[in-house]
This record gives sequence, C-alpha cells and structure tokens, in this order.
Amino acid sequence: QVQLVESGGGLVQAGGSLRLSCAASGGTFRYLVMGWFRQAPGKEREFVSAIGWGGLGTHYADSVKDRFTISRDNAKSTVYLQMNSLKPEDTAVYYCAAKAGTAYNDFRGYVSWGQGTQVTVSS
Repeated sequence: QVQLVESGGGLVQAGGSLRLSCAASGGTFRYLVMGWFRQAPGKEREFVSAIGWGGLGTHYADSVKDRFTISRDNAKSTVYLQMNSLKPEDTAVYYCAAKAGTAYNDFRGYVSWGQGTQVTVSS
C-alpha cells in the first residue's frame, strides 16, 4: 500500500495562496489516481480535486473550480494542489489520497490516505 505525506499547509490571509504537496512512496505512483480531500471542523470530509495518470485528466469540486489547480510530477512521485484566492471557508485539514484505476472523476474508492495538513485562511 502506498504511503502519503502532505506538506505545505499554514496560515494565510483571505485572497492569498498556498501550494500543498503530497509525496508518495511504496507504490507505482504513475499508475495511481491521486486526489485531495478536506475536512473542516464539525463537517464531513469532502472531495476537492483529483488527477489521472498522465496528468491530463483533472476533476474539481465546484467550490474550488477556477481557484485551485491540481498537478503531478511522476518523476518525483508527488502531487500538488495550488490554491489561489483562498477564502475563510477553505479552512480545513487537507488530505491526499490515492487509488488504483482510471476514474479520476469518481470521488469514491480511495484506499491510501495521508495524515493531513492544516490550512487556515483568516478574514
């Protein structure tokens, strides 16, 4: 099973940017669909974005579309989430996740999860 470690979270003012990274090990990264999820206090974990094998297929939640960009570097076994125009409602713990297959536009089926990184957006 692949191990995932997120980094890049922090405190930022509304309108600012952050880039999250997720380093994978222990699996064949290039054949994994990679996703980002988030969980705010008192709320259920929700899908944010996902990217397919070659990086050409991406999927976003409506709430982050046009503000967040997911990308991957298969040579570094790393997936990124560039977050721009951040809002206070983006405050959450962000989790990286991985699954086999090709369904990057299906938020189900993720089997490997990172420990999460906190993102706090102040107003």
